[in-house]
Amino acid sequence: MNSGEIRTATLESGETIEYVLDANAPRGGMKHTFFTPDKRFVVQFFNDPRNAHDPQIQDRIRSIVSIYNPTVSEKDGGALGNTEKTADYFRTRFCWPVGIVSSPEFGIVCPTYPQNFFFGDGASAVLNLKGKDKKSNWFTGRNRRYIAAQELGDFRMMLRTAIGLARSVRRMHQAGLAHSDLSCNNVLIDPKTGSSVVIDIDSLVVPGKYPPEVCGTRGYIAPEVLETMGMDSSKRSYPCVQTDLHALPVLMYEYLFLRHPLIGPKIYSHESAEKDDFLAMGPMATFIENPNDTSNRPPDLKVTIQSLSKGLENLFLRAFVDGLHDPEERPTAMEWEAELLRAWDRLKQCPNPNCDKKWFILRDENQPVCPFCGTRTTDRIIRIRFQSEMRGRKGVFRNNGDAFVYDGMPLFDWHVYSNVHNDEKASTDMRAYVCKHNGMWLLVNNGIEGMVSPSGRLVPKGSAVELKDGAVFRMTNRENGLLAEVSVT
Repeated sequence: MNSGEIRTATLESGETIEYVLDANAPRGGMKHTFFTPDKRFVVQFFNDPRNAHDPQIQDRIRSIVSIYNPTVSEKDGGALGNTEKTADYFRTRFCWPVGIVSSPEFGIVCPTYPQNFFFGDGASAVLNLKGKDKKSNWFTGRNRRYIAAQELGDFRMMLRTAIGLARSVRRMHQAGLAHSDLSCNNVLIDPKTGSSVVIDIDSLVVPGKYPPEVCGTRGYIAPEVLETMGMDSSKRSYPCVQTDLHALPVLMYEYLFLRHPLIGPKIYSHESAEKDDFLAMGPMATFIENPNDTSNRPPDLKVTIQSLSKGLENLFLRAFVDGLHDPEERPTAMEWEAELLRAWDRLKQCPNPNCDKKWFILRDENQPVCPFCGTRTTDRIIRIRFQSEMRGRKGVFRNNGDAFVYDGMPLFDWHVYSNVHNDEKASTDMRAYVCKHNGMWLLVNNGIEGMVSPSGRLVPKGSAVELKDGAVFRMTNRENGLLAEVSVT
């Protein structure tokens, strides 16, 4: 192989693409990778020629590139129900294959990860990280101490990362796919922006049609898969949607707490390190925060799931207590996405300028204390409760979510209309914002037609409603407009 030589690959579509030979090409468990001359794409070939000639692998990849593809609209041959807008959205959340190579051998073409998922200059004063992928364990594991502070983000950005990953996994599952190897290696994150990208898409599992090729990565393999490895195929548990629903909360727990949910002080076997690890991650796995079994609880556990919203605490208990050894009990990606979004609207800024987390989830407005540094918020706690009118029952409202406000907080369509959800379909145009002005807390109309003040007057764009205790007003008098109730603690 002559490094630097440019070769041409022919795609099944008839198009061609150039790639640069490299004797030190990145090599994973199944494929090796060459970059195109402009480094916008990578061309990947299988390490084992038998995989390249396997008709089932070829058929699966063709399906993944077309009918199961959430990064292509349905009208262009992509996933069912996909619009061009949602396809654009998920194009930045997945590194999805964009073409299939037929010559010189079977392979795939993928876009290169966005630049923010590569370390740049100054990422570490100790390690040479420039050009390396931002695998999440750089930020959640022991190597975190070597990463420059500006790369680490804060708690709010890690929460945003968790929301984005839950949404990506939810969309993948909606398309009828399971990843089979969600892990710190296959989800790259950028804590500075709170973004994530899911990679290694070509090994996806299509339940009931294309079986998994891999069992997963240590620390993220579901206990039932690990426990049944080596058994007769009829008794084995294989990667599927339910095993993704174990790996997903493991990753999110790591993002929020910078530790693994199952790795604690408990010794499961003195026979060997291998057996101890097998039991700890497989048949005897125990959540370090299990309220019914504290045998694996670290003695210095200060910030726990009880520092999150009650909804997130309950989901983690379902995932790592009820569902740890019972896959059917695990929360879905949709449940995680919804609860994380509710938690997002409960964020408060820590008043301590030296707090490295900077933000926390306000669980109890009567105890507005940052769980990370112990600093108490001195500002009044202002909550807006959004309510929607029940269909066919005029004047009867139900809770549509709460938001604890902070200076500069933006509000969007899902804070204005009951029929808009905070998902990939929603507009991200700011409709209003909260600001503190001359000692008053104001909600400023930035682009809502028909906002109504507590006194019943229209609030034109550029004007504001004062957020006083007991104030009730309509975000808009248009159809499906939400009612806002203010409380001040």
